[in-house]
Amino acid sequence: MTVAETMPATETVPAKIRATVPVPIHLNNGDTVAARLHTFHGLSDPGEHIAITLGEDRPDPDPVPLVRLHSECLTGDVLGSARCDCGPQLHEAVRRIGTTGGCVLYLRQEGRGIGLYNKLDAYLLQDAGYDTYAANEELQLAPDSRDYRAAAEMLRLLGLTRIRLLTNNPEKAAQLARYGIDVVAVVPTGVFVTEDNRFYLETKARVTRHTLALGEPAGRSAR
Repeated sequence: MTVAETMPATETVPAKIRATVPVPIHLNNGDTVAARLHTFHGLSDPGEHIAITLGEDRPDPDPVPLVRLHSECLTGDVLGSARCDCGPQLHEAVRRIGTTGGCVLYLRQEGRGIGLYNKLDAYLLQDAGYDTYAANEELQLAPDSRDYRAAAEMLRLLGLTRIRLLTNNPEKAAQLARYGIDVVAVVPTGVFVTEDNRFYLETKARVTRHTLALGEPAGRSAR
C-alpha cells in the first residue's frame, strides 16, 4: 500500500507564502536563468521546503506550467555523487522549466525521507549487496516514506492547480491527484544512467515502476 492510499485527502493547517526572493541560478552548462524562490509558513510538513519559479519573464510561457517535485539530495545535488541521478535531474529540471515556465519544488526529503545519516548507512548496506529499498528496510525504515501533501499545498498557494509533472515516478502524480492537483500530463525526465548508478536505476524501475528506459541489464548485484 502506498503513502497516498493511507493518507486522507482533506485540507490541513492554513498555509501561506512567507517570502519571495529573486535569485539568478547558474547551471552546470554555463547558462544563467532568472528564478524566484518562495518560502512558506504553515505547511502540513514543517520542513523548510522551497518553490523555485522559473520562466516568468518569457513572452510565451506554456499555459499549463511544467512542475518538478525534487527531493533534496545533498550527495547528488551538491557533491555530485555518481551513485544516483539526482544532480543531473535537478539541473535538467531548472533548464527545461526555465524555457517553458513553471516551478521546481525543492522538498527536504533526503534519502526518500529517512535523512542524510540514515541514507549514508543505507549506502554501506548497498555496498554489501542490498538494493536501495531493501537497505532501508534492513535499517527498520520505510522503503519510501515521502508524502507530497505539502507539495500540493505549495502549488495551490502559487496558483498552480493544473500542471504538467516532470517525473519518472508514478507515485508523485498519484499523490498530487489525491491532494487535488490536476496533473494533465506526465513528462518523463532524462535518463542519466552511468556504470555507478545503473543498479540503483534498475531497482527503481523494477520496484516502484519508474518509467526508465535503461537498455541492457547491468548484471551487477550491488548498488
